[in-house]
Amino acid sequence: MHIAGEGTTEKLAAGVKAALDKVKEIRAAKPELAKSFGKAFAPEKNAISGDRVDAVLGSKGQAKDGMFKVVIGRRAKMPCGCEVGKEMGVNTWAAFAGTDDNALVDGDFVVLESELQPVLKSLRKDGINIVAIHHHMTMEEPRYLFLHYWGRGATSELAQAVKNALDQTKK
Repeated sequence: MHIAGEGTTEKLAAGVKAALDKVKEIRAAKPELAKSFGKAFAPEKNAISGDRVDAVLGSKGQAKDGMFKVVIGRRAKMPCGCEVGKEMGVNTWAAFAGTDDNALVDGDFVVLESELQPVLKSLRKDGINIVAIHHHMTMEEPRYLFLHYWGRGATSELAQAVKNALDQTKK
């Protein structure tokens, strides 16, 4: 996590200390990792049913070696006047590995600033972990943020969690 601020050294230090104290408090209250961060995940063979993911997301993904990936694009205009989209990284993607009963989803969401909090809340409500929030581009219109996520569970439940969050970007 990156932080920034303005003020006196004492005020900035107090703010950082308050944030670190809060992290310590949260970790002390629940010292064990959440079940989705449990034991290592290394299936002997991947066997994801892509048709289940496609049915939930209403998309057409790609299968490879038993894994399945869906990419959903958006568009942005760059300062040069050109448009960039799905093929240039302005996309939300979800990659599924494992089996339909014990799967892992990993991906990246592209969101407008106004969509960030609703998408974060939706993912967390469905047990999906947020890994990072960042930018991929500069000076694009509209301005997009990206967030990495991952979760474990049944393929259909993970796909539904991604769908629920995607629905927050269509308002």
